[in-house]
Amino acid sequence: MRAMVLDQTSLISSNPLRLEDRPVPAPQPGQVLVNIHVCGVCRTDLHVVEGELPDVALPIIPGHQAVGTVMQLGADVSKIKEGDRVGIAWLQGTCGQCEFCTSGRENLCLHAEFTGYQVDGGYAEYAVVPARFAYPIPQIFSDDEASPLLCAGIIGYRALRLSGIKPGQRLGLYGFGASAHIAIQIARHWDCQVYVSSLKREHQELAKQLGAVWVGGSTEMPPDKLHGSIIFAPAGELVPPALRALDRGGTLALAGIYMSPIPSLDYDRDVFGERVIRSVTANTRQDGIDLLREAAAIPIKPHTVRFPLEEANRALQELKAGSFQGAAVLTMQ
Repeated sequence: MRAMVLDQTSLISSNPLRLEDRPVPAPQPGQVLVNIHVCGVCRTDLHVVEGELPDVALPIIPGHQAVGTVMQLGADVSKIKEGDRVGIAWLQGTCGQCEFCTSGRENLCLHAEFTGYQVDGGYAEYAVVPARFAYPIPQIFSDDEASPLLCAGIIGYRALRLSGIKPGQRLGLYGFGASAHIAIQIARHWDCQVYVSSLKREHQELAKQLGAVWVGGSTEMPPDKLHGSIIFAPAGELVPPALRALDRGGTLALAGIYMSPIPSLDYDRDVFGERVIRSVTANTRQDGIDLLREAAAIPIKPHTVRFPLEEANRALQELKAGSFQGAAVLTMQ
C-alpha cells in the first residue's frame, strides 16, 4: 500500500513526509482493516510532524480523520461487518479501567493511544483500528464531508460544550480554520450569536457567510460582552484579550493540543468576576457519536479542499500558511 511516512520530525517546509510502499496491515483480534478513501489534514498532524508534540512513535504514518470501507475483520469483532463505511479518529485506545475511563472521561486516560501519533494513521491506503473505536458514518455525508467531522468537528463540539454556551447566547471564536467553521454551524443551529476573530480576510468572509454577527482581526475586541468563547488558534497571546471580552461568569475554552506561551494575566482585568478558563483534551467516543448524530440532523456542510496523498507535505504547508478555507482532505485515488 502507498503511505506517507514521517521518519524524523522537522519543519514542514523541509518536506519531511515521504511516500513509501508498505505491506497492508493485518487486523489483530478486536481490530478491523479499513480501505481508506480520504483522510483529513489537521493542525495536530502539523504539530506531530514539526516535533511540537513529545515522544512521537517514529517512524509513523500521520493522520487521524480517515474515512473508508471495512475490508477485513479480526477475531472477536461483532458490531461491524465487511463493507461498512467507518471513520478513524484521534483516540484509538484506552485502558478502560482507570478512574477517568470508568467515569465517562476516557479522553484523560493516562494510557490512551492516539492515531497518527503513537500508532499508524490515515495518510495511507489502508489502516487498522480497534472496532470499538471505529465510527459508523451517516449516509448523508460524502467521504470528504465526513472526514473533518472526525477531529475538527468532534473537538469543536466538545469545546462548545466546555464553553458552557447556551442557546441564544453570545459566543466568541478565535481563529477560523477547520474546527471553527464547523463549530459556527452548530452554534448557529443553537441560535447563538457568533463573534469571530481571525487574521485572514478570506476566513473572515467565510465566517460572515456562515452567519457570524461580527468579524474582526485578532487584536480587535468584540463590540459586546460574550457568554463563552473558544480559542482554536495555537496562539497563547490571545488568552488575555479573550478573557477580557467575556462577560462576568463566562468561560473560555482552549481547543488546541498545542499553544504558544500565554502572557501574564491581570487578575482584576482578566480573571475576576468568576471567569473560567478550560482546556480541551482530546475527546471521548461519546463526543464523536453525539457530534455525528447532531451534524447529520442539522446537517453540517464542511468546506473541503482536496489534495492527492503524495502531496501531504504541500497540504500541511498550506494549512500552516492558512491558505485555504475550511478543511483539507487527502485522497487515495
